[in-house]
Amino acid sequence: MVVCVSANDLDFERCYRAVATRDARFDGHFVTAVRTTGIYCRPSCPAITPKRANVTFLPTAAAAQQGGFRACRRCLPDAAPGSPLWNTRADLASRAMRLIGDGVIERGGVPALANALGYSQRQLTRVLTGELGAGPLALARAHRAHTARLLIQTTRLPMSDIAFAAGFASIRQFNDTVREVFAVSPTALREESRRRNGDTLPATNGLLTLRLPYREPLDRTWLEWFLAAHAVPGLELYENGIYTRSLRTPHGHTTIRLSIQPGHVRAALSLQDMRDLAPTVARIRHFLDLDADPVGIDEALTAGMAGMPLRVGLPGEMPDPDGQRSGGVGQTSDGSEPSNGIQPFDGIALPAGIRVPGCLDGPELLLRTMIGQQISVAAANTHTARLVQQLGEPIDGPIPHLFPTAEAIAEHGSEVLTGPGRRIDAIVGAAKALAAGDLVLHSGRTATELRRDLLALDGVGPWTADYVTMRLLADPDVLLPSDLVVRRGARLLGVDLTATARWAPWRSYLTMHLWKHALANPEPRAAIKNDSPATTPTRRKTP
Repeated sequence: MVVCVSANDLDFERCYRAVATRDARFDGHFVTAVRTTGIYCRPSCPAITPKRANVTFLPTAAAAQQGGFRACRRCLPDAAPGSPLWNTRADLASRAMRLIGDGVIERGGVPALANALGYSQRQLTRVLTGELGAGPLALARAHRAHTARLLIQTTRLPMSDIAFAAGFASIRQFNDTVREVFAVSPTALREESRRRNGDTLPATNGLLTLRLPYREPLDRTWLEWFLAAHAVPGLELYENGIYTRSLRTPHGHTTIRLSIQPGHVRAALSLQDMRDLAPTVARIRHFLDLDADPVGIDEALTAGMAGMPLRVGLPGEMPDPDGQRSGGVGQTSDGSEPSNGIQPFDGIALPAGIRVPGCLDGPELLLRTMIGQQISVAAANTHTARLVQQLGEPIDGPIPHLFPTAEAIAEHGSEVLTGPGRRIDAIVGAAKALAAGDLVLHSGRTATELRRDLLALDGVGPWTADYVTMRLLADPDVLLPSDLVVRRGARLLGVDLTATARWAPWRSYLTMHLWKHALANPEPRAAIKNDSPATTPTRRKTP
């Protein structure tokens, strides 16, 4: 299992072994800075392993750049999946990295980042430098350099357009940064990529197609079912393995088309404003949990199952998103059975590489969750579709609407929403809190503070607060013990929901396994009806 550590805790021997064996599982966890060449690489770089005396291990690319090292153009360390550190940790440095990835510094500078986190600029800079080896400006600069390299090598956009799309204030700043980080000019970086990969770049025409890498294995069946089952007509579309939707971005809106491929997610983006590229990519990665460390998580879950009664295999199958039965529940991203999945070990065999879906928009997540309280997923989609049709902002493209703003729902939601009056009042009340700024939902918040603010809302109880916290913050350790489907999955697998400490800090992933197993092994309708406890405003029957 890969251990996430800070700048002061990097284990030299462990890191060097990863580099010597070119272990790709460590890509994104740290970078290797080679003093004799002045280059920093990812651990799996195919170059000759440097001597021990010549290397330094650093937690971020920004720390390496701060030390005067330039990026390896052979292994492209910035192209590795992001560090799972920012999700598994909840400290200031991790929360800051989430917001930097969302472009907060490009939009409002360090003051905006410090204000969102509730710290002074001086204190924030001190903590980030101590933990990550670089301050907020250097971290944001490394993020801009990554975006610039991506656009230079994968599009035909003019360099001037790339400079501003990546968040640079001027062409000169763009040129200087690319030269410092990659040791060549932007033009030379593009020509180098063309010589290596051929001149195969598609015409842009307002559409960018990117490959977003993830760590194998990935349980494609689960993610595709989740996307298809929760797709709201008029807002989202899942068809032929492609998920399509539009979402608001800081400078306009974007239409995304996502399809899961072996080793990467193919993302086709139609951006209204190119400055929204980096935030959109960060949100997609968060939405599909692409930065997770599945091998480490699977090992921990397996260890937690040790000593439990053996149940061989999972007989059920997930419903196919297109209406047919899929392959086995342990199917990986290429459709084959996982060769390195979780195997029975004195306990239960679970499918490998399950992910916890995040979200693309915090206010939308909360309001849709509240709409879906106490009703099925299909019914929630119907209610949400009506809301989108009536109050959503019309846009051009394959998806006709954006999700309604909190202001629109606060003003007109009671006229459109149907169902119990108490639930409608609660949804409208939450929208008013969001519109007024009394409730702030972003990935830089702490779980404790977020849960407290959510529970203060009328109609929001522990289930809703925990579900939103899990998905908004990518919190890996949230269990939903009151959820009916989770409880049934626990009964089927023999998991005691009152004694789950053995699975910490990965109980969000345990929740996904319990959901998936219960849904793949449905009970007869009569059994479900008889088993349903008395309902409350905060407990749902389906995930």
